[in-house]
Amino acid sequence: MAKPKACKICNKIYDEGSKCPKCDSKEFTEGFKGRIVVINHEKSEIAKKLNIKNNGNFAIKTR
Repeated sequence: MAKPKACKICNKIYDEGSKCPKCDSKEFTEGFKGRIVVINHEKSEIAKKLNIKNNGNFAIKTR
């Protein structure tokens, strides 16, 4: 199993590929802190605070 990576631009967490599936950035890190799973970004107060506009797995802080 591949080690999860987090995009440094949008904080999306993904396992496969060398670029982010959300923003197509090639800037990623394997070192990130915290994980948030957004199921409904329209109703989530945390997603609004973190400026997340999609559902999925996101890192809270990337290095």
